[in-house]
Amino acid sequence: MTGPPFLPVAELAAQVRTGELRAVDVVTAALARCRTRDGDLHAFVELTTEQALRDAEAIDQRRQRGAILGPLAGVPMALKDNLLRQGMVAASGSRMLEHFVAPYSATVVERIAAADAVILGRTNMDEFGMGSSTEHSAFGPTRNPWARDCVPGGSSGGAAAAVAADLVAAALGSDTGGSVRQPAALCGVTGLKPTYGRLSRHGLIAYASSLDCIGVLGRSAADVAAVLAAIAGGDDRDATSLRADVADYGAALAQRTDLRGLRIGVPWQLNGPGLDAEVAAATGSAVEALRQLGAVTVACELKRIQHAIPTYYLLAAAEASSNLARYDGIRFGLRREGSGRLESMYAASRSAGFGAEVQLRILLGTFALRAGYHEEFYGRATRVRALLRQDFARAFADCELIACPTSPVPAFPLGSKLDDPLAMYLCDALTVPMSLAGLPALSLPCGFTAAGLPVGLQLTAPALQEQLLLQTAHVYQQHTDFHRQRPAP
Repeated sequence: MTGPPFLPVAELAAQVRTGELRAVDVVTAALARCRTRDGDLHAFVELTTEQALRDAEAIDQRRQRGAILGPLAGVPMALKDNLLRQGMVAASGSRMLEHFVAPYSATVVERIAAADAVILGRTNMDEFGMGSSTEHSAFGPTRNPWARDCVPGGSSGGAAAAVAADLVAAALGSDTGGSVRQPAALCGVTGLKPTYGRLSRHGLIAYASSLDCIGVLGRSAADVAAVLAAIAGGDDRDATSLRADVADYGAALAQRTDLRGLRIGVPWQLNGPGLDAEVAAATGSAVEALRQLGAVTVACELKRIQHAIPTYYLLAAAEASSNLARYDGIRFGLRREGSGRLESMYAASRSAGFGAEVQLRILLGTFALRAGYHEEFYGRATRVRALLRQDFARAFADCELIACPTSPVPAFPLGSKLDDPLAMYLCDALTVPMSLAGLPALSLPCGFTAAGLPVGLQLTAPALQEQLLLQTAHVYQQHTDFHRQRPAP
C-alpha cells in the first residue's frame, strides 16, 4: 500500500485547514493507493483523477489566500455509482445507464463539495442497488479486501471495499434494505443508514423510493459522524426530506465516555437460529463488552420479524417496477432497435440494458401490481410493514437501542450464492426490518472469524437518534481496536 493509513477524517481535515498537510499531497497519495491496489479489488468503476487534483489544488490555493476551509477539507471520498455529480457518469452499475452523464449534482454531493471534501471517483455496486454481494454489476464484481476470493457485500460493496482498503477516507453509499450496513460488516468498516428522510435523496437514482436512504461509510464512528454532520438536513428538492434539527455529531461524541444507564434490547429473533456460529460468538462478545462499559441489556421481542424478508422483497420489487419503467430506450437509457414495432424496441432495449437480477425483480414487482392483485400483494405487504413498525415502537418502550448481528454470515465466496436467489436474499434478513421501519441503524466492526473475515454488530435506534448510535459506537471503539485493523496489502 502506498503511504501510511489515513488519519481520522476530522484530524486530516484540521491539518489541511492549518496547512500542516496540503490537500494535493493527500489526494495524490490516495490516488496512488487506488492505482496500486484497486486492480484486483475493483472497488472503483471510474477514478476522476484530473478533477480530483484540480479540486485539491483549489483548496490549497484558497487556504493560501486566507479563506476558511470546510469541515472535510482535503478528505478523499468516493461516491457510489448511483449518486449524481454534475458532468460525471452515474451508471448505477447498469449497461442501461452506462453513458448517462449527470446534468446536476445530488444534494449530498453538493454538501460534501461545499465542505471541501475531494471526490476521487465512483464505486462499483450491484445493478440499481439490487443485490447483496456486488456481483450483480454490469462492470464485474468487486472483491473483499480481507479475502480476494470472497464478496464485499452489497449493494455498496465498492464503497465499503474502498474504505477498508484505505483507498478513500470515507464514502457515500445508499441503503435500501441493508446496502450500506451489510457490506460495512463484511469489509470491517463502520456504516450508517440514517433515519429515512434525514439525508436528502435528491440526485440518488431511485430503486425503491419508500426505502432508499443515502448512507455513510468510514473507518470509525467518528469518521462517519464528521461526514454526516456536513450533509444532513432538510432539502426543498426532496419532499420526503425531514426538517429536523441536525446535531454537531462529531462534537457530541465527547459527551459520552461510558454507557452507564443505557438500555440495549437484544431480541432473540435476531440473535438466534440461522446465525453462523462465529458471527454469533463475535456479536455476543460485543454485547458483553457493551455491558462492561455500563450498558444494561434487556430481552425484547419483535414478534412479526419473520415476515420482514417477504414484505421487503415484495414492496421493493413493486417500487422498482414503477421506478425503472422510465428506462425504455426512448425517455431514458440504452436503446436497441427491435423488429419495427414499438413493443419490440422496448423489449430489446430493456433486455440488453438490464441484467438478470434486475429483470427478475421487475417481473416480480409487475406481477404484484397487476390489475386485480394490487391489494392482495402490495396492499397486504404495506399493512405488514405498519405492524413491523409497531413491533419496534413496543420494543423501544423498554430500551434505547437494539443490538443484533448485521449479517447472519461473514463474507462468502464469490459465485457461491448466485444460483440461489433466496440464499442471497436471506443475507439481508437482519438489516431489512430496520429499513421497513425507516429507523437509523449502524454497523460497526466487532470481531473476526477464524479465517480472518470481519464480523459486524448492528445497533438500531428510534427515529432521528443518529447521535445516540454514533456516541455508543464511539465509546465501544475507544475500548476496542477492530475498526483500526487493516487487511493485508
